[in-house]
Amino acid sequence: MADHPAISVVSQDLSGPQGPRPRRLLSSRNIIIYGTLILVSLYYLLPLYVMVVTSLKGMPEIRLGNIFSPPVEITFEPWVKAWSSACTGLNCDGLSRGFWNSVQILVPSTLLSIAIASVNGYALVNWRFRGANVFFTILIVGAFIPYQVMIYPIVILLREMGLYGSLTGLVLVHSVFGMPILTLLFRNYFSSIPAELFKAARVDGAGFWRIYFMIMLPMSLPIFVVAMILQITGIWNDFLLGVIYTRPENYPMTVQLNNIVNSVQGVKEYNVNMAATLLTGAVPLVIYFISGKLFVRGIAAGAVKG
Repeated sequence: MADHPAISVVSQDLSGPQGPRPRRLLSSRNIIIYGTLILVSLYYLLPLYVMVVTSLKGMPEIRLGNIFSPPVEITFEPWVKAWSSACTGLNCDGLSRGFWNSVQILVPSTLLSIAIASVNGYALVNWRFRGANVFFTILIVGAFIPYQVMIYPIVILLREMGLYGSLTGLVLVHSVFGMPILTLLFRNYFSSIPAELFKAARVDGAGFWRIYFMIMLPMSLPIFVVAMILQITGIWNDFLLGVIYTRPENYPMTVQLNNIVNSVQGVKEYNVNMAATLLTGAVPLVIYFISGKLFVRGIAAGAVKG
């Protein structure tokens, strides 16, 4: 029995190549896109390369003037000096003291601001209380007020509280300044979580804290990572608040770095300065490398949604 003509046509069509036509690797579109990305990457990586190779050279080699050449003889002495014996004013104990001061400022500031902001965002979305809109408006306004205009009033406030010049006072300042924008982030993220989960938990008799710890927290890891990275970067890299609200013995790492780089005593040691700069920026870089994917997920999942 002869094949039906329609069946023969279908079988011929199915025997041909399937799927989209493959794109050329060296198309003009790809050349423009990847060429631009490579140029931008080189633009940002070149200063980092110069810093690294300079920090691994001795001063006689640096005086030859070729900043782009790799070190002929690698030495880690500038790194050791930057950490333990570089002069930061009257003291010559390097960045080590400033590092531990920064850690003591960073950890409680980050934990306190994120904890309070997450509860604020959760309450603003799921527990409508009287005046919630007014409270949220005040937080939004506070998030965009330049903190420079509040420096002097906070100095007076900390002095009256007996916290001026202490690490505790600076922890309090960073926590307060971080809460408005973090509350906005958590509020927008929690609003993207289906309300049915909250209503079902309420029907089952769960209260405020049980819903927060049992439902909201397990679903909110990406936004917590976003908040953590924002706070760690902002607090660790802060210079102005650190130099205003602390005394020399409590200076954070960025203030110590400034004192090393801008020291007018002795010979200008560029290798030590570069090593000190890399040491100071190591913590935010490590955090970004470890949690970068979660940061992108948190942003995409509602961190910037209104």
